[in-house]
Amino acid sequence: MAYESEHTKFMREWLARHPEELEIQRSGRALWWDRGARDLDEQQRLAAAKVPQKPYYYDVN
Repeated sequence: MAYESEHTKFMREWLARHPEELEIQRSGRALWWDRGARDLDEQQRLAAAKVPQKPYYYDVN
């Protein structure tokens, strides 16, 4: 058997006792990471609003 940390064991046991937390975790992940594809109009609007960045950000010239 491979090594499993105390924290991993704790989290597995805790999630087994609190299955509702998995749904909360999924909703949080969907909010911040699993963003769906943007529609074409929004993609074009964002591309048009993009400001070009200087090659060296701290150059004052």
